[in-house]
Amino acid sequence: MAAAESAPELPSGRHDLDIDLLEHGELEVRGRLAEASNATMYCTITRDGREAACVYKPIAGERPLWDFPDGTLAGRELAAYAVSLASGWDIVPPTVYRDGPFGPGMCQLWIDSDEAVDLVALARSRVHAGLRAMAVFDAVINNADRKIGHLLPAPDGHLYGCDHGVCFAEEYKLRTVLWQWRGDPLTPDAVLALERISAQLDGGELAEALARWLTADEVMATRIRVELLLRHRVHPYPPEDWPAVPWPPI
Repeated sequence: MAAAESAPELPSGRHDLDIDLLEHGELEVRGRLAEASNATMYCTITRDGREAACVYKPIAGERPLWDFPDGTLAGRELAAYAVSLASGWDIVPPTVYRDGPFGPGMCQLWIDSDEAVDLVALARSRVHAGLRAMAVFDAVINNADRKIGHLLPAPDGHLYGCDHGVCFAEEYKLRTVLWQWRGDPLTPDAVLALERISAQLDGGELAEALARWLTADEVMATRIRVELLLRHRVHPYPPEDWPAVPWPPI
């Protein structure tokens, strides 16, 4: 797994070809992912001779959550993708909002994980640069559900993450399996990524995207989280009044 140990790189081309395919391609449902708590469809999407697999989550299939009363889970997935782009870490696969067979919802490029990677061992690693970047990313978006099964190590060594529908709460609700760096200083790469995010929160593309999908208070809470991370420059500690690890953790 040596290739996975290198530092994260900026995404090339900002996923333009994938975004075009996801936005304008013909979507065909192939099946449903039964283990998902909300309606999640496995689909193929085709356009101009290109074909790819993707995940389609219609808003009509979302179950209401008492602690996320505003907006939609699909919108939070789009907000997470926007933060991923702004950070330069390329953690969230290309994601769009579009209509589909069951109405509008989130559509995300399917990532074929490297089956040779032990996900439990990966989740416990302290030296995987992509995993450590994901821990900071989760702190920014206030991810309330980072499970081991949400880690998507691609065959080329890049680490993606999925299922970001329960993020961006105003209250501190970070719940994750990635606590191995708690209290440790942030890496220089993490500081640079946070500075990129902060700059785009001040009137950039990220500010526009978050304003579309989140409430004004949730956007402000995101700004505050980024400011705190830049001020203290350490990985956060688990919350004291909220379960620190999702259940089940896998």
